[in-house]
Amino acid sequence: MLEIKNVSYAYTAKKTILKNINFTVKKGEYIALLGESGCGKSTLLELIYGLMDIEEGEIIFENKKLLGPKYHLVPGHPFMKYLAQDFSLMPFTTVAENVGEFLSNIYKDKKNDRIQELLEVVDMTAFAKIKVKNLSGGQKQRVAIARVLAKEPKILLLDEPFSHIDNFRKNNLRRNLFDYLKKQKITCIVATHDSTDALSFADTLYMIRDQQIVRHGTPEEIYNRPGNKYVASFFNEVTEIQKKDFNIHEKGTALLYPEQIHPVDTSEIKAIVKNSYFKGSHYLIEVVLNNTSLMIKSNKPYQKKETIFLSIKA
Repeated sequence: MLEIKNVSYAYTAKKTILKNINFTVKKGEYIALLGESGCGKSTLLELIYGLMDIEEGEIIFENKKLLGPKYHLVPGHPFMKYLAQDFSLMPFTTVAENVGEFLSNIYKDKKNDRIQELLEVVDMTAFAKIKVKNLSGGQKQRVAIARVLAKEPKILLLDEPFSHIDNFRKNNLRRNLFDYLKKQKITCIVATHDSTDALSFADTLYMIRDQQIVRHGTPEEIYNRPGNKYVASFFNEVTEIQKKDFNIHEKGTALLYPEQIHPVDTSEIKAIVKNSYFKGSHYLIEVVLNNTSLMIKSNKPYQKKETIFLSIKA
């Protein structure tokens, strides 16, 4: 459906942002682009949407090459919507008016039903008649999401779509939004550094570092086989240990998440407790082993400087 072929982009001769980016997106698929700030995630979305001209490579949708602003009076593509981090809302009109701005007025009942449907998706029904200038940052972001969905695009591009939204509301919004996109078979590409956006909902993850895709696969594949500490650190606390320190009879290092290391009554591996952090359903225990600090998961807290025994379940 959507093909990104050998796409490269540089702002200047000395500042390359993306290099040889390749992937294909199927209809209705959810792709997550993960990487640290400045790695090129937002730039890639802007290239796909047509806000900038591609220097190398090509982007193809349904066998047609997509072109940038050099070839269009108005940048962008009619079958695609892009939600940037600045929202671009109309502050002096109501929430409902913002969502319905691009909907036809010929059939007003149909338009009002569509606005109501989208406000329910983003949990903003109660604010329909409130002017946008009176909303919080998180509320504005929810209105912006409803607004880009209004004309039901074939492809939706989202740049950090939940960055301003409170945690207690974020999870429910994610479920509502991605359930809606799946039902409508809307292709979605999300640029994010929040692993929850990716692990729980994405079909495929693409990790970007040093201008290139360094890892890709399903959430399960990437989490269980991250390949390096950079990738693993997006999903959980991670420690790189020498295998010999954990009596693993192999050379080299291993990457361990907290749930892979457990306190036990006795073992050959001893560590000193540095801190205990309450996480609600469990405790995260910071311990020191052979001058290396690592995090382990525990059902109970421990005292500072207490000696405990560990077991590894890789």
